[in-house]
Amino acid sequence: MAERVIPLVDQRLAPLRAALPATPVAATGQLADRLQRPLRDLRISVTDRCNFRCSYCMPKEVFHKDYPYLPHADLLTFEEITRLARQFVAHGVRKIRLTGGEPLLRKNIEVLIEQLAQLRTVDGEPVELALTTNGSLLARKARALRDAGLRRVTVSLDGLDDAVFRRMNDVDFPVAEVLAGIDAAQAAGLAPVKVNMVVKRGTNEQEILPMARHFHGTGTVLRFIEYMDVGATNGWRMDEVLPSAEVVQRIDAVYPLRALEASAPGETAERWAYADGAGEIGVISSVTQAFCGTCNRARLSTEGRLYLCLFASNGHDLRTLLRGGASDEELASAIGHIWQGRGDRYSELRSQLPPDTGTGARRVEMSYIGG
Repeated sequence: MAERVIPLVDQRLAPLRAALPATPVAATGQLADRLQRPLRDLRISVTDRCNFRCSYCMPKEVFHKDYPYLPHADLLTFEEITRLARQFVAHGVRKIRLTGGEPLLRKNIEVLIEQLAQLRTVDGEPVELALTTNGSLLARKARALRDAGLRRVTVSLDGLDDAVFRRMNDVDFPVAEVLAGIDAAQAAGLAPVKVNMVVKRGTNEQEILPMARHFHGTGTVLRFIEYMDVGATNGWRMDEVLPSAEVVQRIDAVYPLRALEASAPGETAERWAYADGAGEIGVISSVTQAFCGTCNRARLSTEGRLYLCLFASNGHDLRTLLRGGASDEELASAIGHIWQGRGDRYSELRSQLPPDTGTGARRVEMSYIGG
């Protein structure tokens, strides 16, 4: 087995300048990139901090007690986030997901949710507002989040066995508290709750069937994600990837499945319904089955950098424009200009790229930009 190498370096790279284009780009709701992909989905990271140390995302070797997180003054304020989000919505965004780090660590996150819940799409409809969390604080916050205007929540949960879960989160956090958070979210009306399980061969693949069994018939949508080569600090190896096709085969052998259509254009999850009518599962196959061709997602970092791909190396600095006095029209024009130049399709090209030896361009970390 190959030796695992985890580079102990700061992965936050210098941003790209977000310039105002010579020819303004108006916000018409019809923005498309170089591959004719529209802008429909915005992921907003509200913090670079997390209270878990999952090895595939924030390993302790890098994110130790002395790790230099971003100073508070560098983070976008809630008002700045909302102002930028409004420009993205004007360009056609219909769904906003709050991520982290762990977004529930951001103080008074409910205030931001209230602000974002007031946004309307170009069709006059409320923006679909969701949040991804590790579930550690969800039991105490679910009702307040729903009251503030949050509509859906996705919980990351990598196994039901308490020993496996504690080992994977690496802070000895009990799985029972995450399950309590899922129950609280259901009770608060943040439904359907989605649960994401990152499957890592040799680590938690034995949890696939117990997870399927636990959530079968509960209304919770369980999704299995292939272990991805995001960033450079997780020591990713291809031999630790369990293909989604195998996940589906394992579950289908116990609970027969039938394929479903995608729920929306650009949907990353391949959907499967239980033949007995007791709900559905999903698989996200970003390693073995690239879906770049329909990707309509942009990502905004906690200090205002716009990333065009989960596997990007650099983000475009919108904060300088924002704090430098740019008007709403200028911000929208800069965003539109950046998206129009987008040609990212890393997952489709992965097999043609040379092996990652840690010496080339470093990709942004998942913990920094959100999954």
